Amino acid sequence: MRPTVHHIEPTPAQLAWQADRMGVFFHFGINTFHGKEWSDGTLPASSFNPTQLDAGQWVRTAREAGAKYVVLTAKHHDGFCLWPTALTDYSVASSPWKGGKGDVVAEVAAACREYGMKLGLYLSPWDRNAECYADSKAYDEFYLGQLRELCSNYGELHELWFDGAGSEGHEYDWARIAALIEELQPGAMVFNMGQPTIRWVGNEDGLAADPVEYVVEQTDFSNYTVVTTKLEEALYLPPECDVSIRRGWFWHEDQEPKTLEHLLAIYYRSVGLGANLLLNLPPDTRGLIPEEDVARVREFGAEINRRFETPLPASVRDLGEGRWELDFGQPVTIDHLLLAEDLSGGQLVRSHRISNTDDGGLLASGGTVLASGGTVGSQRIHAFPAVTVRRLTVEVEGDGARLAAVDGFRTGAESVPEIAYLAPTDYPEEH
Repeated sequence: MRPTVHHIEPTPAQLAWQADRMGVFFHFGINTFHGKEWSDGTLPASSFNPTQLDAGQWVRTAREAGAKYVVLTAKHHDGFCLWPTALTDYSVASSPWKGGKGDVVAEVAAACREYGMKLGLYLSPWDRNAECYADSKAYDEFYLGQLRELCSNYGELHELWFDGAGSEGHEYDWARIAALIEELQPGAMVFNMGQPTIRWVGNEDGLAADPVEYVVEQTDFSNYTVVTTKLEEALYLPPECDVSIRRGWFWHEDQEPKTLEHLLAIYYRSVGLGANLLLNLPPDTRGLIPEEDVARVREFGAEINRRFETPLPASVRDLGEGRWELDFGQPVTIDHLLLAEDLSGGQLVRSHRISNTDDGGLLASGGTVLASGGTVGSQRIHAFPAVTVRRLTVEVEGDGARLAAVDGFRTGAESVPEIAYLAPTDYPEEH
């Protein structure tokens, strides 16, 4: 019998990726040296010249944020390549950096190996420099050649990031792209396009929304259109929430990092809703993450650790009929709960409600509701006014739904911070 939509099971690789919870994006390239978000492929390669590039500093900073993987913009829409590709002269090989002998991708890959971080690469399908882009078949050969270089020369890749921006109306040979990935990097997560295994959340603010659906029949294309890509069948595609620590994706001298409260608000609305968070940290013209961004990231990572590094685990007992008892073994004072769903049979929890039934009564006899929501997924974080409890009851809706684990926390914070501002949805001026 064909499984229902919600009984579509994840692969072990997808579950492992979801367990990472957080990665860091590095937007770096020719745009960095011109104060642009998008450029048209005509900026001179000679302008790429970081004076102090230190990929180790980038990856250390990502680790301090709590990330488990990084994604580097190996090629953005302008077509400038951060590795010495054989397919075009528009790359670091034509820049004065390291006398044209440098390779940013190689340096980031080496730093990931040194610091135990997983490596992902962004390769923009849209290329504003490649003359062959207008000829789909010729560009397919060009693009597949670049993808083969990246998949062959830098070790194991954790994620391949395909950005839909600018590609509206262009046909790519996604079947051949998928075959190449399967040949060379079968363990890599594929972001959003072609034959994806993970998807874009649908905005550039880092925000998921309840319910967070892991099984979908379409994916959103870009922040600048209402285009969606219809899938041939429903797939298990957990979302990744991408957002920059600054207003822009590339470094701009006049921008500042988001406040700690804004970053925490993003964390609760991404990781806290069962999605992955991909936080962009743009290196500056020196080739370094700016000091103020490093300080903010350390502050953010430290605060997440302070809140969640000391769990109070509860035993979880199935009471039947969608009810679960949580028992902390003794009275504990908590202001947060983190629930995890058993996803081995797919994402099955459609809604849930947590009640304080310490008086011995069940939910039907009047337990106090502490928190409620829709999906649970890989993790669901609830904040609420501090309460001292030993036992709680969780009521879930969903055929076959099961809880895997629940932890309580005493953080001193009893609510979720507010988002300070949202990203624009207009094309950058350089379009």
